[in-house]
Amino acid sequence: MHQRALPSQIARAGRYAFPALILSNIFLALGPWMVRLADVGPVAAGFWRLALAIPLLLLLASYGRKSAVRPDRALIVLIVISGLFFAADLASWHYGIVRTKLANATLFGNSSSFLFAMYGFIVMRTLPRRMQAAAFGLAAIGTALMLGGSYELSARNFAGDLFALLAGFFYALYLIAIDRARKTLAPMPVLALATVAATLPLLLFALLLGETVMPTDWTPLVLLALGSQVAGQGLLVYAMGYLSPVVVGITLLMQPAVTALIGWLAYDEGFSATDLFGALLICVALVLIRLPGGAEKPA
Repeated sequence: MHQRALPSQIARAGRYAFPALILSNIFLALGPWMVRLADVGPVAAGFWRLALAIPLLLLLASYGRKSAVRPDRALIVLIVISGLFFAADLASWHYGIVRTKLANATLFGNSSSFLFAMYGFIVMRTLPRRMQAAAFGLAAIGTALMLGGSYELSARNFAGDLFALLAGFFYALYLIAIDRARKTLAPMPVLALATVAATLPLLLFALLLGETVMPTDWTPLVLLALGSQVAGQGLLVYAMGYLSPVVVGITLLMQPAVTALIGWLAYDEGFSATDLFGALLICVALVLIRLPGGAEKPA
């Protein structure tokens, strides 16, 4: 018989969920930078992100397995499906990002934040509270301000915009499946199985697109695997076990702010007063969502 965690143990673990969520978004925001530095195709970079992370994820998943809940067949199928959604997300996102402006891809790719937050309201069968609505609105306005200066809607960008929007849809489905799996299973086994399920489809996508798959410089890909997949997704999946989808969805919107900061520091890309104001609005939204009753996941 497996031991059940005591309420005090759950409370202690949940105390670190929101800081873990913030940290996960910082790691995930570093991903596009590593993709840009990699000397392989964009979809191939997604494949190596997962493939290089698998050994470490399996090692972490095996830790404490004696007390872990054994997944049944239905749960395994759900996690495998989540991995396929994740593969479709990465392929669509990386394929679209080279066919549209970075601001367009970021804007449409972050549609998953809104979709996942709306899923949270549906699950809770409630309308957003006043503070939740305020946080949601400020985060949306902040994101729009940060991207508004460089966003461009045109026929030239249509294909890339469409793939980025499709990526946001697939990522929302991935998050929903992971959220359901986390109700009964620890974070590392969930992430390890989903990563394994997503790896082969991404390799097939890269080969079908005729991309360069074998790198000459492994450094960006190793950093991508450790940062985005192991640390970023690991912390995200952990936090999802304790926080509501509304909080997770809103917090995901901090990624454009971190990406803009990276672009400013690494590539001397413009960072205007409007961008700064948008980033501050997102920070205010994160404070509002942490007010009493806003962040906890319903029992």
